[in-house]
Amino acid sequence: MAGPLPLGDPAPADGSLPDDIVVDAAVPFSAYLHVPFCRVRCGYCDFNTYTATELRGVRQDEYADTLNAEVALARGVLAQAGGLRPLHSVFFGGGTPTLLPAGDLARMLETTVAAFGIEDGAEVTVEANPDTVTREVATRLADAGVTRLSVGMQSAVPHVLAALDRTHRPENVRTAVDAARAAGLAVSVDLIYGAPGESLGDWESSLDAALALDPDHISAYALIIEDGTKLARQIRRGEVPAPDDDLQADMYELADARLGAAGFGWYEVSNWARPSTGSGTHSDNRSRHNLAYWLGSDWWGFGPGAHSHVAGLRWWNVKHPAAYAQRLAAGESPAAGRERPDDEARMLERVLLRSRLSEGIPLDELPIDNRDVVAGLIADGLVDGASALREKRLRLTLQGRLLADAVVRALTD
Repeated sequence: MAGPLPLGDPAPADGSLPDDIVVDAAVPFSAYLHVPFCRVRCGYCDFNTYTATELRGVRQDEYADTLNAEVALARGVLAQAGGLRPLHSVFFGGGTPTLLPAGDLARMLETTVAAFGIEDGAEVTVEANPDTVTREVATRLADAGVTRLSVGMQSAVPHVLAALDRTHRPENVRTAVDAARAAGLAVSVDLIYGAPGESLGDWESSLDAALALDPDHISAYALIIEDGTKLARQIRRGEVPAPDDDLQADMYELADARLGAAGFGWYEVSNWARPSTGSGTHSDNRSRHNLAYWLGSDWWGFGPGAHSHVAGLRWWNVKHPAAYAQRLAAGESPAAGRERPDDEARMLERVLLRSRLSEGIPLDELPIDNRDVVAGLIADGLVDGASALREKRLRLTLQGRLLADAVVRALTD
């Protein structure tokens, strides 16, 4: 399970926002719907997810109704605060959302859209385990208004999947992608690199397999060892090696080269998309929901352990599905705590997130006392000099992307 919730101020039982909150109607508003169920827990995962043996007192077949109760509460809270806006994007994450029947996901989406409305051409994504997607499932989701399927491929190499405790059959990735395409859905695939025992050749095979699927979008994340996970314990006991930073850097450079040659452009350090073509629902292949996070928009996170952000206020729900259901059954908000970050914290977050985007961050949005370090970052090859001089924007080079955390520290310390 995920680590402890953040410390913060108590959240009111009715979920109401502070009286001085001013919602900007021009800021996009998104919804994240968390489905916390998994068949097995992957050894690297620290998300707030639960297997059947960890769900005493919770029924998956009641989950859609429980989450919809939070949707009703959210509508009332935002209406009272003058913050009702149509949805810019919706994202079903987990866990494994497609462990629930497609009809349940459709009902959750219908309730959420009915509560807030939705923008024309909004992006609606469902994360999926490849083993859980059939043509019938994909068609039902598309009919409900889903526009995009994000397939958890992770690797095409069996021993790498085993090291990650992934149990899906590699051939079912193609089955899921074909089902999504047949239903008219855009497709993203997720990859992870740097697993114990994974070679550069293994990673190349996974990249080739992902490109052969002809997706619209590819996410490639370096494996991070999170405290409290099975993999962290295995490494601590010396049972498997820790990720090799140099090898992971080589893997990232290989991914950028292979994806770039195939027509994908990076738009965030770990995300690549095909160029926009034409108009319509799939005209922009970047993840608009994730961009909403990176650009500091507003969102409400529904479900146990989900986090929300509206007009500078952040809050988070109780973690366990049983506690979450009990709060809502009693007519109370499931929020466990909340906070309002100060100007310094918001500045740090803005630099951290926006510097990771290909469009970068305007130099005049950097902390005043740290702007003089930009010249040194250019000299070190971490920041693009032409963009800084001509456009007054800080954009990372390829080397800068590999050392993005160090760049942020230099800009904010």
